Amino acid sequence: MASAEATTPTDVPRGLSGVIVTETQVGDVRGVEGFYHYRQYSAVELATARTFEDVWYLMFHGELPDAAQLEAFRAETAALRTLPAAVREALPALAQAGVLSGPLAGLRTALSLLGATAGLRPLYDIDADHRRADALAACAAVPTLVTALHRLGRGQMPVEPRADLSHAANYLYMLTGDEPEPERVRAIEAYLISTIDHGFNASTFTARVIASTGADLAACLVGAIGALSGPLHGGAPSRALDMLDAIGTPDRIDPWIRDRVLSGERIMGFGHSVYRTEDPRSRMLRGIAQQLGGPLVEFAVQVEARVEELLAELKPGRELHTNVELYAGVVMELCGLPREMFTPTFCAARVVGWSANILEQADDSKIIRPAARYVGPPPPQPLPVVASR
Repeated sequence: MASAEATTPTDVPRGLSGVIVTETQVGDVRGVEGFYHYRQYSAVELATARTFEDVWYLMFHGELPDAAQLEAFRAETAALRTLPAAVREALPALAQAGVLSGPLAGLRTALSLLGATAGLRPLYDIDADHRRADALAACAAVPTLVTALHRLGRGQMPVEPRADLSHAANYLYMLTGDEPEPERVRAIEAYLISTIDHGFNASTFTARVIASTGADLAACLVGAIGALSGPLHGGAPSRALDMLDAIGTPDRIDPWIRDRVLSGERIMGFGHSVYRTEDPRSRMLRGIAQQLGGPLVEFAVQVEARVEELLAELKPGRELHTNVELYAGVVMELCGLPREMFTPTFCAARVVGWSANILEQADDSKIIRPAARYVGPPPPQPLPVVASR
């Protein structure tokens, strides 16, 4: 049990907005500038110029790999994609449960089973090399889990991973059963890299809180997935596309948006809790979408421009731009991903960022234990008299 320390409670903003709770070398988000980075590099530059494995190595080791290190890392992680037999046998039942309870429900349970099958020990009880090995295994397995659960839920057999394919290409291959076109692989790889990490968001903070207790890595990741499953966090890319579907045609943009804004509804794909300028992820993904081209992209660009004009008119003084959700949805749709797989795909990338944060938190033995202000009836109240029976 951690020793108690005498502290004076301090009031902070609701939701801990702007409150610094620790130091990190993993990355940061500069909302006023519209910039975010992984370690010492621009996340957008990494997404446009490097592979997923490059950035995964960076997040775990603090530096980009040279050619020999990258080749060894690719071989190491590719060998970890195959699931243990006990987990594979449980997937059909988990997939059926996930059809009713949502795409991440089966993943949470499967990841718990994976941790138990692998005998993952508490982070507190193992050294840094052991923690890294656990994290690599979990990150390599999550794409296999989410694609297998998806296919089983649709009555299809899972597709076995291929060690000769890159991380992004293998993900698309396991999802569809067909070797993907290079253009789609690169588009999805850029998206995956761009969502690996994003500061102390709700799921990352959840993972670090659990890690601060010394729990095993699977427990930390399951908690993070639980936070990600909320529609205000990771569930919006498909909802942004649903919005485009609901608007339908250019002549309906104004009345549809005005009606939603004036009724107090949130416009999915617009606004961010940190950025006060254009989301750099949105800018990058818009460019990728325009390279892919097509009517969906043209309509999304048209809707984006008009929505920003309407929001400036109806909510003056507020900077509301597109966030990652709108064009992430467009890119994934153009690359053939079904909408129910948008959030699991986000999860398959963010698991690397969660793990990097978990590994960093595991080096600090201080448990995260904030306080709350009690606002209920003043205690102690006399217990009510129990009538004789």
